[in-house]
Parts: sequence; C-alpha cells; structure tokens
Amino acid sequence: MILVNAPRVAKNSKTYLLECIDTNWLSGEGPFVTRFEKAFAERMGAQHALTTNSGTAALHLALACLDIGPGDEVILPASTMGACYFAIWYCGATAVPVDVDPETYTIDPTALEKAITPKTKAVMAVHLFGHPCDMDAILALKKKYHFLLVEDCAEAHGATYKGKTVGSFGEAACYSFYGNKIITTGEGGMMTTNDDALAARARKMKIFSFNPAKRFTHDEMGFRYTMTNLQAAIGLAQLEELDTAISQKRKMATFYKKNLSHLKGLKLPTEKRQCKSVYWMYTILIDQKTFGLSRDEVMETLLKKFGIQTRSFFFPPQVAFAELHKFDGLTFPVADRIGEQGLYLPSGLGNTPTEFAAVASALDQIASP
Repeated sequence: MILVNAPRVAKNSKTYLLECIDTNWLSGEGPFVTRFEKAFAERMGAQHALTTNSGTAALHLALACLDIGPGDEVILPASTMGACYFAIWYCGATAVPVDVDPETYTIDPTALEKAITPKTKAVMAVHLFGHPCDMDAILALKKKYHFLLVEDCAEAHGATYKGKTVGSFGEAACYSFYGNKIITTGEGGMMTTNDDALAARARKMKIFSFNPAKRFTHDEMGFRYTMTNLQAAIGLAQLEELDTAISQKRKMATFYKKNLSHLKGLKLPTEKRQCKSVYWMYTILIDQKTFGLSRDEVMETLLKKFGIQTRSFFFPPQVAFAELHKFDGLTFPVADRIGEQGLYLPSGLGNTPTEFAAVASALDQIASP
C-alpha cells in the first residue's frame, strides 16, 4: 500500500523525547513548550506563538480572543476543512462561505467583497494545500471594510507571499500539527500573533483563564488547549527540518508535474508568480470526459488495482453539512466543481521517489489513450 501521506519523524525527536522522560517533564508546562513556541515564532515572523492541542483549538482560541460571538459573521472559503466552520460555531457566530479561486482554490477576493455586510467581523483566509491566498487583495478589502483577519496556515507551514511568510498578515494565524502536516506533533496546533495584548489573553485563556494573582479563580471563559512537553519536543525537532521538508515537497511537485503534464484530462496545481507554495499535498482535478474516468473511479482504480491511497478534495458546505441543513440550496460554482473532480496524490514526507514514480505510472496506465 502506498499511503497518501506517510509522515517522517525528525532525527532529533528521540533525543528530545528521552530528555522529557529523563527530566520527568511530561505536561504542558515543560521547557520544550517554551522552546518550540519561541523557535516557531521566529521562523514564521511572528512576535508570539502559543502551542495548542490541535489546529481546531488554535482557530477557536484565536476567534474567542478576538471577541467573535453571536451576531457576528465570519467569511471563509467554501472549499476548506470542516474545522474552520466548527471554530466559528463554537463562538456562536455565523459562518458565511464564499466561492474560491479556480486556479489556487483559495478564497476568491471578489466573492469575499460581495459577501461583506455590517455584521462581518472577521475573515478566515485559508492557505489551502500549501498555496498562499491573494493577500494583496484581501488586505485591500481589510483596509476598506475594517474586518479582523485570521489566517489558517494548517496546510502551509513556511509558504510565502511576495517573500513574506504566511501567517504574518492578520491579527492572528493558526497552524495544525496533525500527523499529515509538514510539521507534526501527532496531534497539536499553534496560534501566532504580533499583538501583545491578544497573545497575553490567549495564553491565559488556553489554560482555563486562571487569575495569575489567585490560582483556581478565573477572569473569563477558559479552555484546556495546552500541548504537552512530549509533543512540543517532537515539534521542535520537526521545525528544525522545515526548510529541508519544504525543499522535498517542492521536488515532489516538480516530479509530478514533469511526469503527469502530458496526460489529457488532468488539471495540475498552479503556483502564482508572487507565491511560494509548500505543496502540502499534490492536487489534481479529473475531467471525466477527457480522462475517461470520473474522480471517484480514478480513486477506486488506484486503490484496488495498484494499492495507491488518495483523498478527495474538501466538499462544499451544502454537501459537508447536509445533515445540519445550514447551507441548503446554496451553490458555489468553483467549490462545487473541484469538490467533485479533485483529489490529492501520495505526497507525504515519508513517501519515496519510487512511490511517486509508481503513482505517475499508474495514472498513465489508466488514462484514455
């Protein structure tokens, strides 16, 4: 079986984990938490970084600290992970999905502007599949309409827009360190910000909002969103190899582009001139009429005949949340289309060039002549 995203454990992980065990620091108050946060903030160009126990927790924490609540609207792309919606709903706010760009699959600034109302308090810009959003357009709208900006960088660790690292443009940014991410702690996340007051509030809120003058009393609503010292130790080891990981991801993308571009009916990912994608996953769209098979048929054939695991794109909200009936009747032309045609190929840091070659060969074999 060729896994869709095989992880790779950084070389210093075992050394750091043994240090945790030898010093008996296991909880979220251990020294690796501080070391990881400091190093991550420096690498991402942020003043502050706060570890959390998931990317979803980081999103919720950021929104809660920005006082997003009932009556507020948060605009987000119609093609994204459900965690983005849940974080908004946890705050009691309304999630307002808009269509995405047909080339990068990130939020469409034109659709974004049309959705802005007096209730719009924030925009969630998701740097999907490792490619940055159009930040110039989004920042121009932010200046015009004065909304808060939260960047979801879960899939874009180290990606850049005009040379500036994503996650450094808005009030806050959020990262996931789930097992399939470029930096992984197994489970975990991070919130970054350049706002001192926001960082201080988030740091307290993520640990039950304890009153520093009198522990076990609480200033406001609090959460238990801490990362353990064990996870932070792995995260620090992973962060040390980020540049190597990004280079490997881009080599993987170059290989796929070279070996798949001749196949008719496949749309390969785009990298905009001002952007540097980290290619979290290598995405393709399947045009059934030209390629000869539907997206679902391609996925099934790759798995059953070649033992190659793939994943579909995220579904638009009226499909993803059909049972909740929150988006009944809505359509998003681009998000709907890529939700039907899109899949991503094995792309993990633990996947090998031999596996990438096997994937390319399999697609070549099943394509229409």
